[in-house]
Amino acid sequence: MSKKSRLQDAFFAELKKVPIVLVACEKSGVSRNSVYRWKREDKEFSKTMDEALAEGEALVNDMSESQLLTMIKEKNWSAISFWLRHRNPRFKDKIEVTSKMEDTDELTPAQAEVVKHALKLAKLLPVEEQLNN
Repeated sequence: MSKKSRLQDAFFAELKKVPIVLVACEKSGVSRNSVYRWKREDKEFSKTMDEALAEGEALVNDMSESQLLTMIKEKNWSAISFWLRHRNPRFKDKIEVTSKMEDTDELTPAQAEVVKHALKLAKLLPVEEQLNN
């Protein structure tokens, strides 16, 4: 096994533990420049790196959820609120838009802007429109 292969394997192992490229580089002795060059030039490396990142993120997500559940059991209000706002549709943040409509089928420019803003906040606009606003 070549030195490069050993370094890449060490980098992937670290990335699976902590999905932060800088940390994995420091712990495996690989430079960030090398990692991003390999990612650009080697499709297999890029694919393996993406898989290692996903595995590391899944691990951190599992640990985080476990800690959050512990905090909920300890009656930590912030943890309880966070869980409900993100996991229970009844507690999610909501936007309400009300308007008096006249007898026309067309929105005024001001009304159209309000609707567009509400759709943007609700992330219901097409991605390219969200990026342009």
